[in-house]
Order: sequence, then C-alpha cells, then structure tokens
Amino acid sequence: QVQLMESGGGLVQPGGSLSLSCSASGSIFSINGMGWYRQAPGKQRELVANIYAGGRINYADSVKGRFTISRDNAKKTVYLQMNSLKPEDTAVYSCNADVSLLPNGLARKIYWGQGTQVTVSS
Repeated sequence: QVQLMESGGGLVQPGGSLSLSCSASGSIFSINGMGWYRQAPGKQRELVANIYAGGRINYADSVKGRFTISRDNAKKTVYLQMNSLKPEDTAVYSCNADVSLLPNGLARKIYWGQGTQVTVSS
C-alpha cells in the first residue's frame, strides 16, 4: 500500500511564506516524479509544479519566481517552498507521485495525497 501525506498548510498573510511537504510511504521501488497541484473553490484543479527523476521541473506560470519545488529521494518526500504569497494562491494543495512498485517500470501508478489547505489572507 502506498500513501502520500501532506503537511505544512495553514493561514498566512499576503506576502508571507509557507512550506509544504509530502512524504510517500509503503513498498515503493522507485519514484519517477512528484508534484503539487491545487484547487480553489469553483475552479479546476491545476498544476503548481512537478519534479521528475531526471531533474526536470515544471512550474505554473502563475507561481514562477515565487515557488520552489524540491525533493529528497531518500526520504521519498517532495517540498514546495512558497514565497510572496497572494490571496489568489488560496486553495487546497495536493501532492502526487508517479510510482513504480516493481523494477523496470512495472506496476506504475499515480497516487494522490489527501490535500492540505492554504489560505492567504490578512
């Protein structure tokens, strides 16, 4: 069984910073990539940032220069450092992981965390 658990959400003032983390647990052979998505009320879920095994990183245009994604392979953890937060960043942030449970990319699946609320407000 593979589980993802996010932490670090909360209430922060505009212009403030917040750091999210997401750790994967369970029997995992390798993690191909991990990422963060967010969904605000009445809005479609959108990509925030992804980081892949080879080091390739994608950011949404709206967060470039403000957010930084990183990962610790040994800890099976992905982080999202969020700076200069805006009210528009308010959303439920969920992490995901592209996981292989067996060698050679076998049993490759996408897993999602439960999500953590980020609220940017004064």
